[in-house]
Amino acid sequence: MTGMAVNRIVPLVAREALGDPYALLTFRHRETAREGRAGQFVMIKAGLSAEPPLRRPFSILSTDPAAETFTLLVKAIGPGSGALCGLEPTALAQCLGPLGRPFTTPPAEEEALLVAGGYGIAPFRLFVEQLLREDRPPRVFYGGRTRADLPLLDRFPPVVAELFPATEDGSLGRRGRVTERVEEWLDSHRVPARLYACGPEAMLQAVARLAEERDLPAEVSLDPWMGCGVGTCLGCVVSIQGAEEERAHYRCACTEGPVFDAARVVWPGESASRAWRAAVSHRPAGAPA
Repeated sequence: MTGMAVNRIVPLVAREALGDPYALLTFRHRETAREGRAGQFVMIKAGLSAEPPLRRPFSILSTDPAAETFTLLVKAIGPGSGALCGLEPTALAQCLGPLGRPFTTPPAEEEALLVAGGYGIAPFRLFVEQLLREDRPPRVFYGGRTRADLPLLDRFPPVVAELFPATEDGSLGRRGRVTERVEEWLDSHRVPARLYACGPEAMLQAVARLAEERDLPAEVSLDPWMGCGVGTCLGCVVSIQGAEEERAHYRCACTEGPVFDAARVVWPGESASRAWRAAVSHRPAGAPA
């Protein structure tokens, strides 16, 4: 986590509908606007009442430090997100942020490949802006089931190195899964690269598997259920295992993530992390596991 999260009552500054069920919501929160980094999130809920009791986590899409505002991409899929999308400008919300561990900047010799699945595009707008300021234009792979699942396709700076849309039904961009497009790019570009991924768990696991097969570093933003955002409720624990850890341990995605080294994640159906398996394979014969 970077900086100190601050709890504030925040006004909605602007709302832009992107077509059901998506909307861009801009709030005024000084600390999030100034300190928020790509991959971090806020815990927020509409209104000032105690109901609903829990806030919801949303990745920070963009920030404007001068205006002290930040913007979220919100998909109205339940009471909490629906209430946020129903707010009118000047209405108030309860917001805690910025929270969590952000993405890390790749070394100068590595290409940054950003892989987003649907709603998982949210943290990558801010990451693209960060990389462009460092003269490191990334490549963005943006996939979904249909065209409707790519609401931010036209919201990226035109100077990104390349933007690769993909839909499973072929309604926009390349037909098929976005990870297939990433694999094709890696096959045709034999250069050092680092993968960054945010989206459905199955896509994240596919990116992690691709990184393992190509011996590439990768970071993934995990999205388990979160109740508090500060490590108290333990609702967002994920199984993590470092190279020297004999057993996996549960880590709070809200405080130790949501961005993790993909090699340290123990994915569904796996008994150990990539980091642990790699460490064991390189140990001398007879050395303790």
